[in-house]
Amino acid sequence: MSFFSNLSTLFSTVDENKKPVVKKQEKSKSEAQIPSKKSKDRKTQSEPGSRPKQQYNPQLKQEAESIIRDARSKAREIIIEAKDEVLEMRSRAEKESRRTEHELAEQQRTLQNKLDRLDYRFDQIEEKEKRIDQLKEDLVTESARIEKSRSQVLKKLEELSGYSKAEAKELLVEGLKKKLSNDLAKIVAEKEEQARIEADDKAREILIDAMRHGATDYVAEYTVSVVNIPSEDIKGKIIGKNGRNIHAFELKTGVDIDLDTSNTEIKLSSFDPVRREIARVAMERLIKDGRIQPTRIEEVVEKVTEEIERITFDAGKKLCHEVGVYNIPNGLIAMLGKFKYRFSYGQNLIKHTIEETKIGTKIAQELGLDVNTVKLGCLLHDIGKVSEDPDENHVQAGIRIAKKFNISPVVIACIAEHHEDQPFSSPESVAVYIADAISGARPGARYENHEEYMKRMEALEVIATSYDEVKKAYAVQAGRELRVILIPEKSKDDDVTLLASSIRDRVAKEVVVPGTVTVTVIRELRGQAQTK
Repeated sequence: MSFFSNLSTLFSTVDENKKPVVKKQEKSKSEAQIPSKKSKDRKTQSEPGSRPKQQYNPQLKQEAESIIRDARSKAREIIIEAKDEVLEMRSRAEKESRRTEHELAEQQRTLQNKLDRLDYRFDQIEEKEKRIDQLKEDLVTESARIEKSRSQVLKKLEELSGYSKAEAKELLVEGLKKKLSNDLAKIVAEKEEQARIEADDKAREILIDAMRHGATDYVAEYTVSVVNIPSEDIKGKIIGKNGRNIHAFELKTGVDIDLDTSNTEIKLSSFDPVRREIARVAMERLIKDGRIQPTRIEEVVEKVTEEIERITFDAGKKLCHEVGVYNIPNGLIAMLGKFKYRFSYGQNLIKHTIEETKIGTKIAQELGLDVNTVKLGCLLHDIGKVSEDPDENHVQAGIRIAKKFNISPVVIACIAEHHEDQPFSSPESVAVYIADAISGARPGARYENHEEYMKRMEALEVIATSYDEVKKAYAVQAGRELRVILIPEKSKDDDVTLLASSIRDRVAKEVVVPGTVTVTVIRELRGQAQTK
């Protein structure tokens, strides 16, 4: 950079030194071009074509030589400086080149060391793989040899003992069971006693409080509906001339009318709840309208029959509001409304659902469970009973309906498990099961026909008497308790607890009962002697 700056300085100095010379020369020329009057006259007198002679100026020559010397001196200085800078740049470049070569050589040595180590590791891995493959082969060979020896030993043992492997295992298990039966009975008794001490008081408190909150004022209409009348005079209009109005009403609706029970009400009787509901609504409209005659009766009954879906939907909406469940699909509300005309063992489904939902909600609150899940599970647990598919049981139908309306999986699990058809998957499912059992098993909640009752009682006794140690079995308290009497000569005291647990598990799996069954096992040994 200094080389070029020196050159620019040199040329700028030369121009400045030349500038005055040029001006002087120009001045000389101008002076030469403007001759005096005398010279002009001489020129006119001189010969044509002759040129005037230029004057010699030694000062200008000296200045020019001085400028040339200075320029040469500065040029030499510049050249020397340029050579120095070139040498310095060359030295720096050589140093940088040597440093770069050194770094590259160092990197190459490092890479070579790494490659050597990698090669060594690869060799080690290959050797290990070979050893592993050899060990695998040895292991397979040894396993085959051991299995062969084991088979030979088992065969020899079977020949010596006279028992097969399965028979020997069964004998061993049976021996251990007899040997440990006393300890097992003690452990079971201790655990059950501990559970009763810790759980009885709290469970009793929770269940009593839940049942108290589950009380409902909903009255189920089994076979009779009541219609209030403003006065006794309206009965004459209902009967009509020669009884034509009451005859037309009974013929059209298929219900019986009782006018003699009370002065302020009429009773409508029918085993079909749908027909009875149509008759009740139609009677209320006729009384309010006042025009009671055969033609009007037929017209009102037909109109009410067409409106039964709306009536059913209103019943479902009322049920949802009663238990505090909102924002469910209208199709599901309509299906819930059919509970009004559906009975399970004589228990109206609306009444049962209200009871169960209130009980389940209280249990969930006491135990800190998900109240919304339990509430919706209780409301929908019997939705399959209003299914139109006769080939499905109500649990399968309920699962299908709940999935159709995109109900939460945890609620579907409550529906699927409320009769223990599947193992319980959550505490909420257990709460729904308990609430259903309380509502269905309370005294007076349900009734059933005699044949089904007898079949269930006989099934309970058959399960108990299938054991060799059992002498007799009695199903009492409408199937709520199963009393089992053992043969003392064929049993021990330890068998009492174990047999009670075994019979309980079989009853839970094989018999469907509305509620719980208590299994009581009794073993009594009597001694008798007579004097001679």
